[in-house]
Formats: sequence, structure tokens, C-alpha cells
Amino acid sequence: METLRKIVSEPNGAAAGASDRAPKLASILAAAPFGVEIAGPDGIKVFSSSVAEGATDARTRRFEIELDGEAYSLALTLDESERQAREHGLIQRAYFDELTGLPNRSLFERSVVALIETGAIDFALALIDIDGFKHVNDYYGHATGDQLLARIAERLSAGLRPSDMLARLSGDEFVLLISPITNREELERDLGWIGERLKEPFWVDGYEICTSASIGISLYPRDGRSYEELRGNADRAMYDGKTRAKGTLRFFEGAIRNAADDKSRLEQRLRLAVRDKRVCCAYQPKVALRSGEVVGIEVLMRWRDEDGVIQAPGDFIGLAVELGLIDELTHFILAETVTSIDRINETFGPKSTISINVAARQAGDDRFMRSFVDALSATGFASRFTVEITEEAFLSRSEFQDRILPMLREVGAKVSIDDFGIGFSSLSALAEITADELKIDRSFITNVHRRPRSQSVLRAIEALGHSLGMSIVVEGVESFEEAAYLQAATRIDIAQGYYFARPIVFDRLAVDTPSLDFLRPVLPIRSGEPARRLSIRG
Repeated sequence: METLRKIVSEPNGAAAGASDRAPKLASILAAAPFGVEIAGPDGIKVFSSSVAEGATDARTRRFEIELDGEAYSLALTLDESERQAREHGLIQRAYFDELTGLPNRSLFERSVVALIETGAIDFALALIDIDGFKHVNDYYGHATGDQLLARIAERLSAGLRPSDMLARLSGDEFVLLISPITNREELERDLGWIGERLKEPFWVDGYEICTSASIGISLYPRDGRSYEELRGNADRAMYDGKTRAKGTLRFFEGAIRNAADDKSRLEQRLRLAVRDKRVCCAYQPKVALRSGEVVGIEVLMRWRDEDGVIQAPGDFIGLAVELGLIDELTHFILAETVTSIDRINETFGPKSTISINVAARQAGDDRFMRSFVDALSATGFASRFTVEITEEAFLSRSEFQDRILPMLREVGAKVSIDDFGIGFSSLSALAEITADELKIDRSFITNVHRRPRSQSVLRAIEALGHSLGMSIVVEGVESFEEAAYLQAATRIDIAQGYYFARPIVFDRLAVDTPSLDFLRPVLPIRSGEPARRLSIRG
């Protein structure tokens, strides 16, 4: 109040230096985000300080004040622009995706819930998952991947109605609210058009990048009456379509729910099998095509059900990767192989190589690979191991070549490119990766003796591998005709498949079988020596 008296007694800011209790008051007020105006009883201004420069949204509040028996008018003018900017920033961060500018998961869910509460409109949720986006990040880098996501968001947004809403859920996953919908045929046509647009190339950082999207659709109210149910069913439809073929459009159906339930049960069974260590090794021989000698084995993973019956592998390896169980399983399989090394030597020979599979995701995980290589080194015979890794692991070729490969080389282990021919590797990637073995996918081997185009591809891969100093292995040989063609028409070194031997679980192998050349000859072996056969129990 004393300061106010000073202001009133010395108008127009003269009181700024009049009291030690109000130093430089006029200067302070001039820079403040508010203005002060005081008028005396006669209405004449006795003090005035304007709002600081740059104010874009000023609001004034007036007060009547009595001082020494006289009435004064006090007006405070507040600059709201800064507060509004802060609030706008908070709203943007809370409800919009920073990269694409699209609504985020939270705002999208609120919008769908509000629509459900009205209950007046039929609508659809379309979950859009960009196929193979991880490979874009791995190959071109995350900065290019982010730019691609922004371009995808722009392309998806084009042509949407004001009543529709596109949001980015996370990573490479978008979701589209289509409201209202009239009929399924029109909806399918419109979403099919979106899918086709995403197949058109994108130019990012000078790269031409081709994409596709798998789309799953759920309908309200048919497929759910809550956001969680609709979102979950669209997700199930999308994954069901993706397992059939990438770049597909799939509506949710009851059969998909049944398949999802089956998968959930399988997940539970697999978790219990891992917990109870009901996982075992099966060993499949790798045969030298010319001599008939067993030169190695591949260690395969099998699991036993609650009754101890060994189950077919099915999709449980992919499921183990998805559930984050694969690291534990890989270490377990390696440990079981080491425990069984005496039996392996007796059955397949002490010089046989041992191939063990590492998933692409694991191969790119520095922490896992260090622990795995340490475990290989601890066996004392790491040089017998060949680590089989699928093509997609080699997309980040400099990372693999510079970090992962030296770890394996240091302990003496070899590297095999598994399932070659069906993945994403390019010739340039193959030239840069110093792998020891090229393992050709079975899709090129099935009925190869009757498929001239497969024969041409096979010869090309063979020539490429040999020119790079790699040994060539074919997998999936299942008939005499396939084996005969490979021996007569190619220079491929090693073959593997059911024609020679199914994967062998030791507790089903007769104890009195001391050794194995191979289970079945390819042709009459050129050395003229007959092959001994295994006696398999059960």
C-alpha cells in the first residue's frame, strides 16, 4: 500500500526510484507480462505501464480501490499469449504425434469412445501396419525411416473425409477411423485403394523405397462394442492377413478369433515347456553329395508336450522370438548339445561340424551375441560350430561385418547364410559379408528335376557362392529324383533333408547303433561302399 501511495503521489512512474522498497518499479513493470493503470477520483491517470511488447492476447480486469478516503480505479492487463502457447504445447504433446503431426493413440481412443457412447453411427477401424519397415531402418538408417513415416502419413491422409480420423499408434503402425460406413463393398474398395497407393514408391533422401501395408478391419458394432475389442480384433485380422501374404486387406471374422485363441493357448504351452525345460535337441545329418559321408549335423529345437510326446516344430520358433523366449532357448540348446557331445561323436563322427541356428533379431543384438559367443568359447570346441543366420540379419551389413563377425571369428566359429534366396539380401551385401557357407532354401530344391527355371537359379547361386569361396548346402531334399539331379547336374557340396534322414532325437535312437555314415545313399556311392542304417525306436 505504501508503494501505491508513492505511485499516486508521484504520477506517471516518477515513484520508480522514490523508495528503497520499490526500486526501479517502472522498469520492472514495463518488462512484465501485464500492464498496470491507476486513475484517480477525477478519472485522470496517475500511473500507467503498458503490457510488454509482443503481447498478442491481452485481457484487462478492473478493480475499485479506496485509499485515504478517495476512490481509485486499478486496471490490470494480462498477456494471455504465453500461457496459451504453453497450453497449446502441452495439448500437442499429449494428443498429437511429434513426427507426423497426426493424432496419437490417446486422442484416437478418446474419439472412438465418444463415438461409441453416442451409439448412433456404424463405423470401422482399420489397423495399418507397414510391412518390413524394420528393414528400412536397418538398411537406410532411422533418420530416413522417420522421413518415410512422415511421407506415409501424408499419403494416407490424402482423400480422407472430415469425419474420418487417421492416427499413428506407434512405430510403423497407423489406425484409421472410417465414420460413417454405408456398406462393406464400398469400404473394401476405399481401403484397397489406400493399400495400392502405399505400394507406389517413395523418394526419400535420394532413395527409391518401395513399401506395402497389411490392413486389418473391424466393424462397429458387429465386431465389438468397446475400443479395446475393436482395436484387438482389427489387430488380429491384420496379423492373420500378414501370415498369409504381406500387403493384404483382411476383415475380422470368427475364424480369426479361433486362430488367435489357439495361438494364445500355444503361447501358454510354450511358456510352460520352457519353464519346465521340456525342450530337446534333434540332429539332422548334412551329407556330402559325392562321397556319401556325413560331414555335419544341424541342431534343431523340439519340445515335448505335457505327456512327453515330441511335438512337430510348427511355428513355435517364430512364436519364441515374438515372446522373447528365443535367447533362453538358444542357450539351452547349445548347453544340451555340449552335454551330448560324446553321443554326437559316436553317432555322427568326431569331425562332424555342428550347425546351430541364431534368429536374425538375435544376430543384431550385441548383448546376446556376446553372451552366445562366450558360451561357444567355453565349450572348448567352438571351431566345430557353424552359426546359421537368415538373410535378413545381413541387411545391416557393416554392423554385422564390423562387430558380430569378428566375435565369431575370434573363437573359431563359422557363419552360414541360411534360407538363401527368399530374404532381402542383395548381391552387394553378399559380396561384403565374409560368410563360410551358403545354405539354399528348400523352395528352390522341391521338384528341381522338373523345373528348368529353378535349375537356372540354382546354377547361378551355386556359381556365385563358389566364386566367393563359400561351400554350398541345399536343404529340403526329400526325393531320390531331387538327390540324383543335384549329384548329376550341379557341383553343390552338401545336402540335407528327409531323403537322407529325418531329425534324430537321441532317446529314440537305438543304443546299439555305434555310428552313422548316412541314413540313405543318394545313388550307388562311387566308392561302392554300402551305407549303414540307423535303427530308430518308435
